[in-house]
Amino acid sequence: MGTTTVLVEGESDRVAVEVLAARLGHDLTAEGVQVMPMGGATSIIHFLDRYGPNGAAHRLLGLCDEGESPGIARALSRAGIGPGSLAELGFYVCHADLEDELIRALGTDRVLDVIDEQGELASFRLLQRQPSLRDRPVTDQLRRFLGGRSGNKVRYARLLVEALPDGEAPLPLRRLVAAFAAGS
Repeated sequence: MGTTTVLVEGESDRVAVEVLAARLGHDLTAEGVQVMPMGGATSIIHFLDRYGPNGAAHRLLGLCDEGESPGIARALSRAGIGPGSLAELGFYVCHADLEDELIRALGTDRVLDVIDEQGELASFRLLQRQPSLRDRPVTDQLRRFLGGRSGNKVRYARLLVEALPDGEAPLPLRRLVAAFAAGS
């Protein structure tokens, strides 16, 4: 069995993928799957050079934000991976970002419950009153809260994936994890 390298934009994406994979019964080590945070989508060329067809020749999968998808598609094409849509190539696209996907999958009330369980609901309510956010939709406010404080994205990635009802993971994340088994 060869190695599968899953390219994700950041550490919170890595945590979300690994937590969902474990929830679905995957042993990533045994399956030869490694999840690599790239430190941003623009770093993909370095990772394709290292793990792609001209490097270690790993099977590649990935997860990216919609805004980064054109650049990811170009980089995959330049690396000789393709043709096909990103999904056909094993790269799954989050509508805005992974936090947006998780908020939509859970619903704002459940996300607020998770924040409350962490003792941070008062902090979120304070953020909601900031002039730049007070007229924004609650989903935008939640995304700002999740990404605004150092360590929040990673911590809440785990908590929100753990809070998902069985079978209710966001589609891009669910398809990515399902692709692990498809290639083994």
